[in-house]
Amino acid sequence: MKIALGQINPTVGDFCGNAAKIVEHSHRARAQGADLILFPELAICGYPPRDLVEKPSFVTQNAETLERIAKQTSGIAVICGLVTPAQSDTGKSVMNSAALVRDGRVEFMQSKMLLPTYDVFDEDRYFAPARKQEVVSLDGSKLALTICEDAWNDKHFWHKRLYSVDPVEELVRAGGNLVLNISASPFTIHKRETRKKMLQAIAADFRVPVVMCNQVGGNDSLIFDGSSIVIGPDGRVLAQAKSFEEDLVLFDTETLKGDLHDQPADTESEAYAALVLGTRDYVCKCGFKKVIVGLSGGIDSALTAAIAVDALGTENVMGVSMPGPYSSQGSKDDARELATNLGIRYEVIPISPVFDEFRKALSPAFRSLPEDFTEENIQSRLRGSTLMALSNKLGALVLTTGNKSEMAVGYCTLYGDMCGGLAVIADVPKTMVYHLSEYRNRISRVIPDATIKKVPSAELRPNQTDQDSLPPYEVLDCILEDYVEDYKTAEQICSERGYDCKLVKSVIRMIERSEYKRQQAAPILKISQKAFGLGRRFPIAAKYEAQC
Repeated sequence: MKIALGQINPTVGDFCGNAAKIVEHSHRARAQGADLILFPELAICGYPPRDLVEKPSFVTQNAETLERIAKQTSGIAVICGLVTPAQSDTGKSVMNSAALVRDGRVEFMQSKMLLPTYDVFDEDRYFAPARKQEVVSLDGSKLALTICEDAWNDKHFWHKRLYSVDPVEELVRAGGNLVLNISASPFTIHKRETRKKMLQAIAADFRVPVVMCNQVGGNDSLIFDGSSIVIGPDGRVLAQAKSFEEDLVLFDTETLKGDLHDQPADTESEAYAALVLGTRDYVCKCGFKKVIVGLSGGIDSALTAAIAVDALGTENVMGVSMPGPYSSQGSKDDARELATNLGIRYEVIPISPVFDEFRKALSPAFRSLPEDFTEENIQSRLRGSTLMALSNKLGALVLTTGNKSEMAVGYCTLYGDMCGGLAVIADVPKTMVYHLSEYRNRISRVIPDATIKKVPSAELRPNQTDQDSLPPYEVLDCILEDYVEDYKTAEQICSERGYDCKLVKSVIRMIERSEYKRQQAAPILKISQKAFGLGRRFPIAAKYEAQC
């Protein structure tokens, strides 16, 4: 049997568009001799649909779309994911299901058994779990059909299992000789390799081929890398789709041969590709065509602008320099050089005249109080207002330029540099910003050398540097990784890193005090194991002191 992996980029709720992709890829696969094609988890409605599944009309459209797909894909068997009504006493009205259609009708339906509730996942909120599983026969093979998380509980791979049952093991014991898994497995750095090793462990344990078709594309904060894969019984990779783009690959179960497409070479290349894909899909799926980036001359805005250009094209990106009273000539020159290198439209809108008028208007209320961070924040908010005015007038989405290090400790201004519709690099630590900038410059040199080499500064007061307020970024980012991503205590961080206890506790205090800012931030493209936003849910009004 020849199996195709239809790695598509669905849009949540776009039933017509998603169905068209499924039908088109099915026809292509049939033309290449495929007997069966797999599509990702919930490919018909897009993943994650979240509260849309609570709308009866949304559930009905899933079924109606499946019927249309079945009628338009004769000559090939199709497996795709959709939302189905639940026959359950759990209180849940729907299930996450996979349908096998052939010759115009639905031949088999299997629902998801394991429903994840960690990090960004909240499937137990919406779906009822499958109570049973069955092996389905097709062209001489006995298919063990699973959905995403169903394959993530192998007792030989995971030291700590989240579930008491292993759907793959049960299906193989029931006679399954070919494991199929349709997935919507979000990207994080290093996850592609973990996913591959996990599937290799399953194949080796049960001595059967494992076929995984994963969603690709960006939906809100989540980025799906695709990287669909076929693993042989000996653990060898027999077929693999591209990462971060739609693809169609074929695999022959008799010859154990398939298409092998190139993969990103390293962490920087996969992270950069993910951010480009996430930016493109967020902008386009939200109905925008153009974006605006405030260019300070610093490395964060430079990287954001480069990602935007690679995602949307030079003609759809506008850079805006908004020099203030403390902006250096070097920063102004660097911003202009970046815009020239990228070939984007470039506007210069000084904020100093408006800033002067602002101070005059506020002076009676301030009653000659000394200047402090208030005046710094006014400058940032004037820039935010300028960008939002351009956004309203031109119908372009503003991209914020803050990184994860700044977002973590609140080194950002509400309604200022946090203004915008998408936080492109807010899950990228400052140290990684430099690595990604250097990676982008190896493709073509667009980010000025001076931007990379200069000491980071917000330039909101004379001779200001980031390290006036923060530890060195190489230290700060280590503390953030330990505390935010790995949930280590202050005591553990101090012991393992050798850092001063007062320093670690001061950083943790900044993180906790800044929660109110982060919960008002634009959606963040997630590329780390633990990003701010949907997958990290902490209270704002809380008092929690780190122990050391």
